[in-house]
Amino acid sequence: MSEVGTTWGQARERQIASMRLTCKILRHILRSVSAEDARELRDGADGWSIVEIVCHLRDFDEIFYSRARMMLELEHPQLPAYDHEAMAIERDYQSESLVDATESLQASRARFADFFEGLSPAEWARGGVHPERDSFSMTDALMQVSAHDLDHLEQITRVLAQA
Repeated sequence: MSEVGTTWGQARERQIASMRLTCKILRHILRSVSAEDARELRDGADGWSIVEIVCHLRDFDEIFYSRARMMLELEHPQLPAYDHEAMAIERDYQSESLVDATESLQASRARFADFFEGLSPAEWARGGVHPERDSFSMTDALMQVSAHDLDHLEQITRVLAQA
């Protein structure tokens, strides 16, 4: 294997490990958050509650996974766009259980990390067209998960710190 291939392979392995780690971190952060606080503490007056953020993470984990599957199954597909604000309202995130949403995210994440771990070099070369970013590779899909996680882990810890 070439040096570049090894480097990319190692980087991908680290990103996959990060995907798994962020769910563990989230579980530690949420351990002492009550159901009441999960619904009442918000990111500003019009911002999401903690339970809404976790539901968003769960649902977008599924969306990211379905986009990655599309890139494997179709030739350079146009990936669908989603309105995360509308989803929060339509799916009534605010009424969901924090524990159930967290457990669902962890199950989804384990499947998604396993998916990435099982990709062949040819499958890593697959891509699509992201609705906000144009050309989008399988590596971009992997990196998007960690970046998205970090944004929302920071958001949750900020909300808790301000309480």
